[in-house]
This record gives sequence, structure tokens and C-alpha cells, in this order.
Amino acid sequence: MFKKLTKCIVNQMDPSKEFVPVESIADNEHFRPLYLLKKKSKPKNLFHPAPYYQRTGFTLDHVLLPGGDGTSIESIHEDSSPFTLTKTCADQADGGLSISVDPANVELKGGASTSKEFSITPQKKSISLDSLEALRRERGINTEHSFIRQLRKTNIRLFVVTEILEASEEAVYKESTKANGGFKIKLYATFCAQSTREDKQSIVIPKGCTLAFRTIPIQIRDGAWDLDHFPAEAVRKAAYVADGPSQGNLGVVLTEVKYSCRIFPELSPDQLLIVLNTIKAVMGDNNLLQELSHKMEEISEQNDGYELKSESPELQALFSTLQHFPRGDLLLLAEGITYVLDALHELMEDQLLLLLESLERKIVSQQLKLVGNLLKHDLNKGKETFFVDAGLLFPHAEDQELTIALVELSGVQLQEDGSAVPTDQPFEAVAALFVALYALSLLSGSE
Repeated sequence: MFKKLTKCIVNQMDPSKEFVPVESIADNEHFRPLYLLKKKSKPKNLFHPAPYYQRTGFTLDHVLLPGGDGTSIESIHEDSSPFTLTKTCADQADGGLSISVDPANVELKGGASTSKEFSITPQKKSISLDSLEALRRERGINTEHSFIRQLRKTNIRLFVVTEILEASEEAVYKESTKANGGFKIKLYATFCAQSTREDKQSIVIPKGCTLAFRTIPIQIRDGAWDLDHFPAEAVRKAAYVADGPSQGNLGVVLTEVKYSCRIFPELSPDQLLIVLNTIKAVMGDNNLLQELSHKMEEISEQNDGYELKSESPELQALFSTLQHFPRGDLLLLAEGITYVLDALHELMEDQLLLLLESLERKIVSQQLKLVGNLLKHDLNKGKETFFVDAGLLFPHAEDQELTIALVELSGVQLQEDGSAVPTDQPFEAVAALFVALYALSLLSGSE
């Protein structure tokens, strides 16, 4: 819920997306001005346009040599006047879902409504670049600090937080989902009931909580540090192009996913199966997903190689296989797996369950075509009805309703006649769903 709120705030007040939403309320205090962050080696992508950062637990003050007067650098903060953001929205959808579950066949029909509500007063706090430049001339890096010593052994890029949005007052974010007859709850029979259910969630945002932040790269070498005012951005290779110039947003997403997953077609059938089984395992266990993400990121961060081990048998089969890969291929495969895991992380838990069910039904490739058709339209244009190719809809009611539920959870209401209505600027969510379907289709050999 906190991630939804901070993304919404950034979308409302920062269309240029220079601020990065904080994704976990538990980590918000590690994204304060002057805190040092590690930028993960993976590049930004279409379904998560903000850079990926990880907290270090240290501030710039921690790793600098003492100043001449012993004054703390916390005093160079600058505050702006607070302002209030308020949003209330509600959506209504009707439909039904029929899922065959051994030993029972359960029919679910009804409607669903969702609502979101918040009023929050953010305030900017910042560190001027002039102040940082003066600090750079005055104080050098403590090369004996354990964090600095370990940093030399890695390819990790370091950033310092220069500006944040924080909650100047306590606020509450509320979200409600009301379902009749089991629609849009857990979509497996064991979690459904033939009744009305209302799921209400709320989260309290404490005063002083960091909501979003901006950074600048810093370079550390030979006991000195410098600000990188013109960082270079990674460029995607143009060789991986979409199938035709008229694909619109679909062509852009295809370019990215083909490039990021370019190692998969080179794997043997046995290797593809191992990767697929691992991906399926983490889709049903968030702890495994986090562990696999962490292990894949560490591969590219270590200069001297990395030994892969896990106490989870679901991951060990993959790790044992990767130990025999040449370094170049290992890096490409770690990049591809990380990209897929990032897409899965953007999806809801119910969507992951529906994707597993779709794999069992062998309808992933058809769903991929349907979601690709959605991406040909401007999903962030507003709540305007458009139509998808009717030939992409499923002849079997169970497959069709399962797919309608899957798409709706990404913010597009899709009806049986092929009409579709975006509910809340869902391009990023639909792009993440497309990437997940593309990877599952490729790994399962059904593309």
C-alpha cells in the first residue's frame, strides 16, 4: 500500500519523474538527505521507470574525515513550505469467473468495486549543490572506514540523497475492495465464498516519513570524492527492434524485453526448464523471490566471481546449473532473470496465482497476444473505451474470465465483447504483465 501511495504522489506532483518513490515504509528513514545509497546494477525499465536504489545504512558524514571545527553537516538542510495533496477515486466492475478445481467445480459471479482515499501534506527538504561542493573541498574520504574498503572490491555505484519529500503531518491512506460472490478476491476456490466480502486496508503515514527522494552520483577514488553532475546513461542496443514501426507502446516494450531476455533462446531445453521451474517456485513464495533477486544482483556486483548457494531446494537446482556457466553468459542470464523478477515484483499476489493457473491451462501465449494488443493503445490517455481484436478472446468461458481478471488487476477493465477501459493510467502495470507473460511463454516453449 505504501508503494502505491508514494508512486501516486510522484505522478501527481512530479510529471518529469525526477523524484524516486520510497517503496517500503520500514526503510523510509534510510532515504534522508545526505544518506548514501547503492544504485543496483540493473537499468531502469518501462514498468519501473525510477532507478533501483538500495540503502547502505551510512550517511556522507559517516565516511568523511572530521571537519576542522567539528560541526555536523546536518545543519546545511533547507526546508520548503508544505502543500496538501488529496485524492479520492472509485471504480466499479461486473463479471463472473468459473474455475475448475479438483475435486470441485466452483462458479463465481458478481461485481467488484475499489476505492482509494488519502490527504497528505508533503514538504521538501534539500541540500544545495553549492553546500555539497564546499563540503567536498573541506573534507576528504576516510579510506579506513570499513564500508569504503569493501566498496573498492565491487562495481557498486554510490549516490547521495540531496532532496526529499516528507510527510509534514501524520496522514492515513485507505483502500477498499468490495466483492460480491467472490469476484476479485483470491481467485482459487479454497479462498472464495458465495457471499459479499469487503476488504478494507489502511496505513498510517507518520510525521517526518520520507515519501520520495532525489540523488546525485558521487565518485570516490584515492581518498577524494567528487560529485558527478553529468552521469552517463546506459543505452539499449538498437539491434533488438520491434516487429514493425506501427507498434506504438508495444514496440517499445518489445524492444526492451527482447534485449533483456536475449540469453533465454540460447539455453538448452533442460536449462530452460530449470529456469522456468525456479520462476514458478518464486511466484508462489515472496521470500524465495526476494532471495533469488538478491543472489542475481550480487553476481554482477562482484568483480572476483560469486559462489551461489541456497538452503532452498527450489533455488539450488538453478544455482548448481549456473556454477558451470562462463562468466559472460552468467552475467547475461543473471540480467535476464533479474529483469523478469522485477516485472513479477510489480504484479499483485493474485496476478501471480492467476499466471500459475494460466501456465497449467497452457493459455499464456494467447494472453501475451491479448495484452500486447492492449499496449498498442494509449493506456494513460484517460478512461476512454477502446476495443481489442475480438479474435484474441478465448472460446472457453473459464479461460476468458480468468484472463479478464488478470488484466483488470493491472488497471484495465476488459469485457467479453472486447471493449476495454483503462481505470488509472495503467501503462506501467500492463507493461509488467506483458513482460511476465513474454518470459513465461519463452521459458515454457509456447511463444
